[in-house]
Amino acid sequence: MVQPNPEKEPEEWTTGDEPMTGPQQSYLQTLAQEAGEEVPEGLTKAHASQLIDELQQRTGRGA
Repeated sequence: MVQPNPEKEPEEWTTGDEPMTGPQQSYLQTLAQEAGEEVPEGLTKAHASQLIDELQQRTGRGA
């Protein structure tokens, strides 16, 4: 039986310390605007992913 790959935590990503991607930045801007927040400068892919998760919960978009 083939088991799906378990989802890795962002801090375990091999590319997690690279700058966030364009799509991450765009989505973060949308979420941050809805949440009344500012997106910090210089986020890594891992930190952007964590912030996306947090803002999705706060805005209800992650449901």
